Amino acid sequence: MDQEKNVYECLDALSILYQKHTHPGVYTVEQAQKHRGSITGGQAKNLFLRNSKGKHHYLVVLEQSKQLDIKALQRRIGTSKLSFASEKRLEKYLGVTPGSVSPFALINDLSHEVETYIDADLMDYEHLNFHPNVNTVTLTISSADFKKFLEHTGNDVHFLHL
Repeated sequence: MDQEKNVYECLDALSILYQKHTHPGVYTVEQAQKHRGSITGGQAKNLFLRNSKGKHHYLVVLEQSKQLDIKALQRRIGTSKLSFASEKRLEKYLGVTPGSVSPFALINDLSHEVETYIDADLMDYEHLNFHPNVNTVTLTISSADFKKFLEHTGNDVHFLHL
């Protein structure tokens, strides 16, 4: 609950309005779709990756229906081979467990080690939806407030067409 509470405290401090939706725990886009109900706005999938030496970590946020071409992303950002980071790294760098990954986890990256890539197509939505560091809740926020949140984190954030 503390992880979730920290997100609400951060959003409140930034005067970011959100709509809270509770649902059973979800670990995949397919599971989330079953419980979406009346939630509107852009839906994302969030991937936590590392380079081959494990010295660089990346949060990639893309529109849920897209498939990420990891090799193309490697070339585009100029890094060595990318792969999914372990649960241990996920906990260490973002402070969350599998199924709870979202940009809101950046508040746990106090040393700003995670570089973030956001699918520019997501920003076409008026509202976006992310887990508040737990996979039993989804928060809806405006795209403008999402940018405000990202600026607050202090992490390197890049908007790309993925």
